[in-house]
Amino acid sequence: MTTVQDRASQRSFDAASQFMLRVAEKQGLETAWDRLEAQLPQCGYGELGVCCRNCNMGPCRIEPFGEGPTKGVCGATADVIVARNLLRMIAAGAAAHSDHGRDIAHTLLLVAEGRGNGYEIKDEAKLKALAAEYGIETEGRTKEEIALDLARAVYAEFGKQEGPIQFTRRAPEKRVTLWQKLGIDPRGVDREIVEAMHRTHIGVDNDYVNLTLHGLRTSISDGWGGSMIATELSDVLFGTPEPIKAMANLGVLKADEVNVIVHGHEPTLSEMIVAAANDPELLDLAKGYGAQGINVAGICCTGNEVLMRHGIPIAGNFLQQELAVITGAVEAMI
Repeated sequence: MTTVQDRASQRSFDAASQFMLRVAEKQGLETAWDRLEAQLPQCGYGELGVCCRNCNMGPCRIEPFGEGPTKGVCGATADVIVARNLLRMIAAGAAAHSDHGRDIAHTLLLVAEGRGNGYEIKDEAKLKALAAEYGIETEGRTKEEIALDLARAVYAEFGKQEGPIQFTRRAPEKRVTLWQKLGIDPRGVDREIVEAMHRTHIGVDNDYVNLTLHGLRTSISDGWGGSMIATELSDVLFGTPEPIKAMANLGVLKADEVNVIVHGHEPTLSEMIVAAANDPELLDLAKGYGAQGINVAGICCTGNEVLMRHGIPIAGNFLQQELAVITGAVEAMI
């Protein structure tokens, strides 16, 4: 019989996580590991990617050992179904990353228009360098004027129909030439995501090679488009990070302070939370309730953003988010 001790060790090699997993089990608290076990055995068709529910004639599945259906109702083979599923996953990931970039671009636009409400341009040198890539004049202009033109230019990358996405030209010329030869040089961020969803619908693209190539095109529109936009404009707004030392893991939570965890995918809100945690009025309020201060910690992507710019400690990764709450020390996870 597997003991609580053994089960925790099997689920994580991290000592802090093992400790909290034992606490969770003793208290009857459910975690991601419990929900995974409840799903076992997971669907074999899903693991192989050979099930499809993209249209109302389905759901369909292909029998992988040749003893059942070899095509979906629409005629899609296993190769086509796998390629369609992969492309839809790429489209979802590209949409999530790129919408992050769009939000940062929107924040920059608001700052440039004087509607930033506390946000500001912190790296003017980076702003000018990016403006130069877009052919935007910087001489004799205020940083707000430059930022306004840059924000508008970056906004256009999302709805652009013919391309190219400007940041893709940072790649080596040989690489860009290969993209063009293969027909995967992206035209616009949203353009490729929309086409990915279109191609994977019933009766559209039934060539698994063609589907996979568009997956590459969509990925490039994210990596060299939306994601890169998010990274570069974040530096302009929040400052370009430098190597820094900080603490990590669940032990960064403090028993005698108000613990606030910033979590998620975008740094816009977390920047303000970090600033608010140092506000004298809020610190006095926390102390009035018996706390020694306000302790901000991070989890996942947003945690890394505030770590590299402010030295805010990382409380853990995605799998540790529930464990952080189970400690009972976290007042808010935002």
